[in-house]
Amino acid sequence: MKVENERQAKGVRPSAPADVAPIISLMRGLAEYEKLTHLFTGTQEMLHDALFGPHPAAECLVAEVDGAGVVGYALFFHNYSTFLGRKGLYLEDLYVHPDQRGQGLGKAMLGTLAGIAMERGCARFEWSVLDWNQPAIDFYEAMGAVVMPEWRIVRMTGDALGNLARRT
Repeated sequence: MKVENERQAKGVRPSAPADVAPIISLMRGLAEYEKLTHLFTGTQEMLHDALFGPHPAAECLVAEVDGAGVVGYALFFHNYSTFLGRKGLYLEDLYVHPDQRGQGLGKAMLGTLAGIAMERGCARFEWSVLDWNQPAIDFYEAMGAVVMPEWRIVRMTGDALGNLARRT
């Protein structure tokens, strides 16, 4: 229980509907850091529906600091491994506001997610990291994660997605 108490002390908890506005703000901060603001189109309404609507697509943890409010988030969802025959936990985003880094909030959120994965019988816990983001890579590897260089993300959006859908 010591670890659980440390997480509570760090202010990591499941998100609530009132957290949507600060989470969106942090998401914009992540988009700026990753130089991807031109792709950011999420809204508070969209996030609220994704987290708390009738068919939630994801879950979210937030990191809260006294006097500063919600300063970090970890958005995640389940995937499935056909090879392992079990579900996994996929971390879409992990972000802590730059002013709040170095306090253990990222580690606390990752530790909480690892605990959730174990409790839910997940075979693995995985996420992606940009190849230029060496501070994040170093952080993840220091915690025991393995960056898998032989795997590449494949993505289809916009016109390409629509065109493929019309071909079938």
